Amino acid sequence: MLVLGLETSCDDTAAAVLQDGKKLLSNVINNQSNIHSKYGGIVPELAGRSHIDHVDKIIRQALQLAEVELKDIDLLAVTIGPGLIGSLLVGVNTAKGISYGLGTPLVGVNHLEGHLLAIFLQKQITFPFISLVVSGGHTDLYRVNNFGQYQLLGRTRDDAAGESFDKVAKMLGHKYPGGPIIEKLATEGDATAHKFPRAYLEKASLDFSFSGLKTSVKTYINKHINDHSANDIAAAFQEAVVEVLTRKTIMACEKEKLSRVVVTGGVAANGALRKAVSAACADSGFESWFPDPVFCTDNAAMIACAGYHKYKNFPDSKADLLNMDATASLLLD
Repeated sequence: MLVLGLETSCDDTAAAVLQDGKKLLSNVINNQSNIHSKYGGIVPELAGRSHIDHVDKIIRQALQLAEVELKDIDLLAVTIGPGLIGSLLVGVNTAKGISYGLGTPLVGVNHLEGHLLAIFLQKQITFPFISLVVSGGHTDLYRVNNFGQYQLLGRTRDDAAGESFDKVAKMLGHKYPGGPIIEKLATEGDATAHKFPRAYLEKASLDFSFSGLKTSVKTYINKHINDHSANDIAAAFQEAVVEVLTRKTIMACEKEKLSRVVVTGGVAANGALRKAVSAACADSGFESWFPDPVFCTDNAAMIACAGYHKYKNFPDSKADLLNMDATASLLLD
């Protein structure tokens, strides 16, 4: 089965062709960072316009690299939420048009489900497992029991981890996106220069909170920017985020009595986080996996993968083209 996946939930226009849920034939991504960097973050209207300008070209490129034609596609999979509504509508309406014109089945995919199943592009993980989805818009812990069976264990109560990376980078005078910048600065900094607060919330809580950490960093920068380098501040901040993410993930494993961990989402590309989770899991006798960085950030390969498994396991998931729509705040459950 050939699946064409489309992803336009935020600021990446992406298309991918996946064969039988495993063999990736193409994965094309148009990133908009050059558009949004001057504004310090994503501008929804500009994101939507860019998707309109690029979606047809990206689909053609994906088909060309896969050496297939649109008529060869057996299934369409598109992100229907959560995300920016203007961006989502571009992908959804494009997919609906193709489906209507060619009679190709279409399934709508939750963006978070795409992240949860991204690891299956590389390895067939045994269910159940704990998954930490950590990105610019989400910081969630899930128990993944099977395809289509997800139990939310904890989520951020304010800022997502990736969002806090972007905001701290901006505090230090850098452009969006801030995650890679903070990671680079941290490699040359001293994380012991200052200890920022870690928010663990109520006892045994698997929720997250990063707004207090962000405020603490801002206060520290205003008072001590001349005493410590930006590298030290970045290193201390990153260590605080990574420590909380790692400890909560291990707590989730212990609470659910599971020994398998998958860390996914854009922040899962962070080397310090991958190293910390891997080490903590090894110390606890757990197994851990991370998608390749290209599958951590927003991409259509993971949407094609999730769409394939959704259609295979739930044939009735085929979209009703007249009623299918995008939902900005779509919940996974």
